[in-house]
Amino acid sequence: MELLRTGYDGVLIGMMIVLAILIIVSMVRSVLGPRIADRIIAVNMTGTMIIMIIAILSVYLEENYLVDVCLIYAMISFLGVVVLCKVYTGVYLQKKQMKADLAAVEDNLKHQHPDFQEEKSTKKSGR
Repeated sequence: MELLRTGYDGVLIGMMIVLAILIIVSMVRSVLGPRIADRIIAVNMTGTMIIMIIAILSVYLEENYLVDVCLIYAMISFLGVVVLCKVYTGVYLQKKQMKADLAAVEDNLKHQHPDFQEEKSTKKSGR
């Protein structure tokens, strides 16, 4: 039984080492990523891998409270990614000089595709 426990501990430690290496690679990707979207995805991957390390530590150390920490970290990580996406969308639309509210979608399409108004009037007259 002790041999099984030693092997199990070795697998858990090995998984944590692999995840630590992947976190380093993901952080490099978040710094070097060619686009903002790549950086946001890399930050999300880093958060997910940290959550997995905390869950593995919970099993390895036999501490149940770490699962609660893991869940709280997951919620905070999710909110962080949502905020980053919202900021990125706002900056992107500001660069394109487009409005960011829902009522301006038609106006944005009109600026992107000048024939959009013609298509819309054709559909209305065809009914």
